[in-house]
Formats: sequence, structure tokens, C-alpha cells
Amino acid sequence: MTEDIFKDLCLCGETTKVQFKEAFTSQKEIAKEMIAFANTKGGVILFGVEDKCGKLVGLSYDDIQVISRELGNAANEQVRPTIYIETEVVLVDDKHFLICSVEEGKNKPYKNLNGEIWVKQGADKRRITENSEILALFQDSGSYQPDAAGVNGTTFNDLDRYAIDEYLQKVYATTLDGFGSKAEQVLKNIHILNHHGVPTLAGYLFFGKHPEYNCPTCMVKAVSFFGNDLAGTQYRDSKEILGNMPQLYDKSMAFLKANLHNVQEEGASFNTLGKLEIAEEVLEEVVQNALVHRDLLRPAPIRLFVFDNRVEVISPGALAGGLTEEDIRNGKTYQRNPYMATFATNALYYKGIGSGIVRILAEYPEIRLENDVNGKEFKVTIPRTIPNGSLKDRNTTQKDSLKDSNTILKTDVTTQKDSLKDSSTILKTDVTTQKDSLKDSNTILKALEPIQAEVLKYIMAHPQATREEIADSIDGISFGGVKFIIAKLQKKGLLKRVGGRKHGEWQVLI
Repeated sequence: MTEDIFKDLCLCGETTKVQFKEAFTSQKEIAKEMIAFANTKGGVILFGVEDKCGKLVGLSYDDIQVISRELGNAANEQVRPTIYIETEVVLVDDKHFLICSVEEGKNKPYKNLNGEIWVKQGADKRRITENSEILALFQDSGSYQPDAAGVNGTTFNDLDRYAIDEYLQKVYATTLDGFGSKAEQVLKNIHILNHHGVPTLAGYLFFGKHPEYNCPTCMVKAVSFFGNDLAGTQYRDSKEILGNMPQLYDKSMAFLKANLHNVQEEGASFNTLGKLEIAEEVLEEVVQNALVHRDLLRPAPIRLFVFDNRVEVISPGALAGGLTEEDIRNGKTYQRNPYMATFATNALYYKGIGSGIVRILAEYPEIRLENDVNGKEFKVTIPRTIPNGSLKDRNTTQKDSLKDSNTILKTDVTTQKDSLKDSSTILKTDVTTQKDSLKDSNTILKALEPIQAEVLKYIMAHPQATREEIADSIDGISFGGVKFIIAKLQKKGLLKRVGGRKHGEWQVLI
């Protein structure tokens, strides 16, 4: 450490990462400081600096030798597990000072011989006793994965069998029945169930029928505000999004798309839908990361905020594994929830290798990443970028389109009269064809499983229905079950999707 840096640290006073000590007190007291640094983000103890005011007092040669020896003994004998420290002597204004550096530990939680666990809180330290905080330290060290823990009070019956079958079909090309007597062991091996046969938190959140029953904060709160102020009382849209992870993802994307503009490209017709003002792949990446990497020990929902000038996606929990914003920008990753990440790789569009963030940041460098360690949350801010003049151009296009439509309507009236003459002949033919078609469709429906036939009948009557609407309208089937059955009907060649999720419809091929 240079003289200038040392002086700057002293001038700034004690912080979360800097502690002053005029002299060595005792091994037990210094051990507490070391423990607090190791359990948090690391830091330095500056010996020879007055505690209260930062006055540069200095140390003698003998003082430095004694303190160095005592520091080593404290780290080895007063802390469990052992902390490794570095010491350095600097000369400032003809005075000597000893610097003790403690890195953030990799074997958290660190404690003293009495079992006390200390962490930094501002310039001070505090002792922690809450189980959730202690588990968070284990989580930071990678020795505890909350997503592998069993969810008390749940059984296999709380999981969506259809959703599990859909997942297994993707990964292993078979359903749960295909594993026969080994089915339960397979679910344990892939961590949908723990070794007691209880759903893991990862399994419950991804495949649960109603995860919000036992995990009420594992949800998404979405709000679209008027203006750009979080304190604003008026909003366009507000939703509490519930369900398993695929449902949370689909519903969150739907909310964002519904509350963002579609911008028409230059030269495009007024009647074209246009492109979403924020690229869909950006929203997908940010939402998936928030869902997969959230801190499951934090009792808080994910928040989606849409403002006039930006979109904010806020995930509970600061970056894990000692990562920084810069690490994220460079593609470095840390799997806080490894089993959630595994399920997401196959159930969502998640890759989990860090390339997605690097790609979208390269393309959209204006995206902001904020790692709030004290507030224990991670925020991604995406500016809304509507090209200048696009709204004005849209209005102009609309006027031109209305002029053209008058001409088209006049032409259509004549065409319609001619068409009605021909339609009488066509209708007579269609009646006969329809009767034959109904016979074929009834035969096909009878050959299907009852629940498959019921879904297909509903879609025939409601071709624009969403998967969620189908699940809500048919008793005894979940959203995951609907997705599984639709996939089966598509594979059989009985069902086809025409158009996108938002504006498309189902086409029954019987």
C-alpha cells in the first residue's frame, strides 16, 4: 500500500472495509474483527491509527513485532475455521504503521471459540444469531443450496405430473411411467424429490401445482407506472404474478409486452404490428436470470417496474459468490441455485453460461447493473428507446391508411355483391362436406384420452384461447398439464399454432 492510499483511507474514516486500531487490544477482540471481515467482504485493520479520529500515531519497531505475532496467533487459535491474513508495514510522515489484510472467506461462516458469528454492518460489527442469516453465510460459501432443501408439508401429490412428464420427455425422451419402478429414484436423482421423497424447493418451484401456497414470496409483483417516479400513485397496470417458474416467466413476459410499445420500422405499413421497443431477447435474458438466481432465503418477491423512460427488474439478494457488476459484464457466473439452473436450462430458454448477459450488454451498453449489497438486491435497468419521430410517423401513416381504406371499401361493396351470388352454391356443397367432417372428428375424439379430447373440444370452440385460459376453464388440469397435452396433440398432427403467442390462434386439423 502506498503512502497516499494509506493517508486517503485514514482521512475517509472507518468503513465497512477499514478499521482503525491505535494499539493491539487482545487476541479475542481482534479475532472478532477478523471474523467480521471474513464473513462479509473482507477489509483491512490499520494499526497505529487512533480509533475515533483517524490521527496518525504510529508504532515502534517492538510494537510491530509484537502485533504481528499476536495477529498470527489470533487467526490460527481464536477463529474457526482458520483465517489466513497478510501483514504489511508502511512508512508515512516518518512514522511506521502495520496493515492487517483479511480477505472475504471461502468457508463461511467463521466464528470464534465461543461459537459467536460476527459480520460487518457499516463501520461496526454485529453478532448474528438468526438461522436465516447463518444459512445465508453457508450459501455464500457454496456449502448449502437452499434449492435442494425439502419443502415441509408437501408431497409428490403437490407436484404437477403433466409438467414433470413434459420435462422428462424433453430430457430423457420418455415420461415418468416409462421409468416404471425406478420412477421415484429418478426424481430423487434429478433433485425433484429429496432422499426422503419430499419435493425439493427447486422441484416445488418448477413443477408445483401451486407453489405460492408454501412459498408465498416466490412470486413476481409487476407494476406499470405513469411517469418515471417509483413514488407515483397512478399506474397503468398492476399484477401479482403467481405460479411455477415456467408460468412466472410466461406471465412476466406477457406483462412486459403488454405494457411496452411496438415500434414500426421505417417504410412499414400501418397495419403491421412492428417490433417491441425493447428487444425480446433482452427481456427474456433479464427475467430468466432474476427467476433463476434470486436469493431463496430472502422473503421478498421479484419486482418488474415499467416506467415511461425505463424498465426495472429487481431480484431479491445481492450477487452471490463474491461476484461484482464487472464480473457479470465479463461473463463470469456463479450458480446460487444450481438445481433451479438445471431445470431452467430445459424448461425455459436459459443457458446459464453467462453468454446471454455479455451478448445483450454488448448490443445494449446503456443497460445498468446495480448490486446493492446493503439492501440485498440486484437491479437491472433497461432504458426505453422509442426512435424519434416514430409516433408522429405512425399518425401520418394512419391518416394515409384511412384515405386508402375509403377506396378499398367502395371496391369491396361491389365485390361483396358478386361474392354473395357464388356463396349460395358453395354453402350447399359445404353442408354435405361438413356432415362428413363431423363424422371423422367424432371418430378421432373417441380415440383420444378423455382429457385430451376435452382440451381439443375446448380449443375447437375457442381457437384464440391461451393455455392459462384452457387450464382455468377445464376442471382437474393444471397449466403444466395443458402444455403437455397440447404438445401431444401437436405431435399427433391434430393441432397447429398459427401466429405468435399474443395474436395467434389454434388450428384444429380434423
